[in-house]
Amino acid sequence: MPSKKSWPKQVLLDWHTPGLVAGVDEAGRGPLAGPVVAAAVILDELQPIAGLADSKALSPRRRERLFDEIRAKALCCSIAEASVEEIDRLNILQATLLAMRRAVQGLRLKPTLALVDGNRLPQLDMPAEAIVKGDARVAAISAASILAKVTRDRWCAELHGQYPQYGFAGHKGYGTAEHLAALQTHGACPQHRRSFAPVARALQAAPAQP
Repeated sequence: MPSKKSWPKQVLLDWHTPGLVAGVDEAGRGPLAGPVVAAAVILDELQPIAGLADSKALSPRRRERLFDEIRAKALCCSIAEASVEEIDRLNILQATLLAMRRAVQGLRLKPTLALVDGNRLPQLDMPAEAIVKGDARVAAISAASILAKVTRDRWCAELHGQYPQYGFAGHKGYGTAEHLAALQTHGACPQHRRSFAPVARALQAAPAQP
């Protein structure tokens, strides 16, 4: 019979309630344009998906294939975003947490635990745990990172069709030399984040695009 002194330690060793676990991740915190996209995924243990990994470590082709497989095999998944307007109004961290919360709330099944990539947690109505580098360590977070990344990359490809002068299909909105040069030449388009310093500087130097 364990002593009373050991009870608190034993109880804290396994606080996770049995049940559905959702992995949560985002894509698009760093770029100068477009929404931040988040995804939440509850995997099906009876339908394992081979090759899940941090989306950044996978080729675009492999991500696209896994995107379809995750959508087909997961118990449920949800993709959400926070807009450019919300990013500029709230700041990128708060907008990211908002997108994550929306993704979890959009799940068809409610998880008993959310595992979130990184070191900050969105406001959720279930227990949650932040896991640094979780997209490389937890399969459900890897799956969420792939859904978020592919969704945002597709968005960038569509934006490229509207504003080819910025090169969104290549740099995906990140502040590359090509992108910064385009900002200097053409100013900002409606999907650029005005609260980000390189965009603010470009707005001072050139007119915004219609």
